[in-house]
Amino acid sequence: MEKVLVVFGTRPEAIKMCPLVNKLKQSGFFKVVVCVSGQHREMLDQVLEIFDVIPDIDLDIMKEKQSLFQITTNVLNKIETVLDRERPKFVIVHGDTTTAYATALACFYKRIRVVHVEAGLRTYNSFNPYPEEFNRQSIDSISDILFAPTEEAQNNLIKEGKQAENIYITGNTGIDAFKYTLKEDYANEITDWIGDSKLILFTMHRRENLGKSLESAFGALRSIVSNRSEIKIVYPVHRNPQIIAFAEECFNDVRNIKLVDPLSVVDFHNLMSRAYLIMTDSGGVQEEATFLGIPTLVLRDFTERPEGVKAGTLKVVGTDNIQVEKAVYNLLDNDDDYQFMRKRSTVYGNGNAGEMIVDILRKRMVEE
Repeated sequence: MEKVLVVFGTRPEAIKMCPLVNKLKQSGFFKVVVCVSGQHREMLDQVLEIFDVIPDIDLDIMKEKQSLFQITTNVLNKIETVLDRERPKFVIVHGDTTTAYATALACFYKRIRVVHVEAGLRTYNSFNPYPEEFNRQSIDSISDILFAPTEEAQNNLIKEGKQAENIYITGNTGIDAFKYTLKEDYANEITDWIGDSKLILFTMHRRENLGKSLESAFGALRSIVSNRSEIKIVYPVHRNPQIIAFAEECFNDVRNIKLVDPLSVVDFHNLMSRAYLIMTDSGGVQEEATFLGIPTLVLRDFTERPEGVKAGTLKVVGTDNIQVEKAVYNLLDNDDDYQFMRKRSTVYGNGNAGEMIVDILRKRMVEE
């Protein structure tokens, strides 16, 4: 069997990588070694448990208030020993996290082949999102096999000079995760609290949105619930202490905004599927919402997921409170516009990305 090392470290990575890990193991062709960095800790462990993935190696780099410098150097220092000991045929990384970037860089130094899942996403603005845009371009520049989720991502890679024979369109493995998480009979205390109200599911955590952008978006939320009694907002608050403190200060007296701890992927996916509207600055949520057909306002100035915008499910509105409120009120009051956005699309895949990736990797190994 060919040994492959799969490395990830954050909750969003785990949601997208665990289905692939399980497919790799089921193939019987690969000896799969799973290494987690612990870039996220508690949130990562929740996802591993849901997908029944037990890491073989844990770099355990998580530190309170860790900086990008610390994440990068800690992963580099610890992954070197892993690469020397395991000597994998290739290493699989995902997306645009600092864990993925540092791992890919270490593989380059060791001349070990890199497989990049979710390759080719671009805004071509180095600080939107930050540091993700730099990370993913850097990973793609040294990857040997590139799994692009969409044709647009593939075209980005070809324009940048990547060899077409090393690029494959597979859809996004994040859509595969729905097979594990969605439940028809889902209910809990949050759905009880929502009742018959229209649910807006809100997430906001990106580094470039901290400060004035976060303050502006929070102001929009307060205004919306004060003017529309039919609305209830659920906000799973990121564990960043700065965001927690600001959210509690802004919303502790607002009855129709519910602050909750980060949700398990099962809870989050099932709330998404029941939402009237989603407001987010997350990349993965944009893909998931497009597949589910939930109208989504993107709280960013740029998105590397233009396919969802073209499909009609996503609308980029930025963070200015006036523009955000205007977009929300339009979807509440204009049913034609709302129904236009409320449509499912498989532009990000149909749930078989992991299976496709395993088949391609196996064929490549046999040919070699």
